[in-house]
Amino acid sequence: MSEWTSYRPGDLLMFSLRVYERLFVMHNQALWPAQFFALALGVAILYALLRPTAWRVRLAFAALALSWVFVAWAFLWQRYAPINLGIPYVVPFFVLHGLLLALWAIKGAFELQNRWSVSRVIGVGLFLYALVLHPLLALPFGRGLMGAEVFALTPDPLAIATLGTIAMLTPSRWRWALAIIPALWCLASGLTLYLLEAPGASVPLLAVVLFMVALAWPERKRSGEQREGQ
Repeated sequence: MSEWTSYRPGDLLMFSLRVYERLFVMHNQALWPAQFFALALGVAILYALLRPTAWRVRLAFAALALSWVFVAWAFLWQRYAPINLGIPYVVPFFVLHGLLLALWAIKGAFELQNRWSVSRVIGVGLFLYALVLHPLLALPFGRGLMGAEVFALTPDPLAIATLGTIAMLTPSRWRWALAIIPALWCLASGLTLYLLEAPGASVPLLAVVLFMVALAWPERKRSGEQREGQ
């Protein structure tokens, strides 16, 4: 009985927190200096979302689509799968989400909000957090910048930024459909970090909560606004 009480939640996983954090160090070392390109790409995407035109939005979602496919191969398959037997089953969903984003980019089916609203503010906040603040969490957590999780190169900031992007879309049923995979990843990542007793385990979960608030927040009727402008 005493042996069972000695187990911690992290013992349910096949790797330790130190091994998990080492993944990001190895990943960043292998991809250096791609981090600068990834950050520049994130800035360009955010600019396109804040100053939307038809071709900017298409390019922004195409870039997100490529990022999902790249992270599926470069991080999940190459780095994470060898220590986590469940990751090979996750990789196809990342690729699927990338294909969905690419499909909608080709069709030009996305329509972004042009006015500031609660959902747009939350969306921009989530994207900015994923792009700027999330990598910097490596410093207070004692991992150093080489252990940072960078947008478009690692899954957590990519999923959070994608949720922010989806929150900026005009209300439609497709917002919920496109959010399923990044939201599930955030929930799974948060659970993994919790089991590892890692600092910042609540961050992916909080991102999902904020995203749900953004989508559930009531928007003003466009028809009413149009009548006022006539």
